[in-house]
This record gives sequence, C-alpha cells and structure tokens, in this order.
Amino acid sequence: MRTPAFKWVNTALGNIKAAIVGTYRSINSKHVPRYLAEFQYRFNRRYDLVAILPRLCWASVRTPPMPYRLLKLAEVYA
Repeated sequence: MRTPAFKWVNTALGNIKAAIVGTYRSINSKHVPRYLAEFQYRFNRRYDLVAILPRLCWASVRTPPMPYRLLKLAEVYA
C-alpha cells in the first residue's frame, strides 16, 4: 500500500540527490551539511528566481568577514 504522504518525501529526496550529484562530481561526507544548506537556500527561494542572485549579493555584501577557523567549526557542529 502506498501512502500519499510519502510521495512528496520521495520527490524531495530525489530533487536533493539530483541537485548534489549534478553539481559535484564526488560528495565528501564532511561537506554534506553545506551541500544541504545550499539546496535549502535555493529550495526556499525557488518561486522568486529573478531575485535570487540580487538577494545573495545583498546578503554577501552585508555579512561581516569570518575567519577560516570559525568556518571550520561550522563543519564540526553541523
């Protein structure tokens, strides 16, 4: 018996896999949280594709610099 609630889960997982495999040749397990964060960012803004690049530029210009050691901590706690 197939449950309709699982159809959207299967679709979402298929979309995530296609996005990651289509972008990266190999997937390193330590970078998976970042891959999923990137997919989440694009997925949440999928209906406003025209504004995705200006919004990303706006966020990147207004975000303060972060030292590399703090970026590496994000991988440990993700």
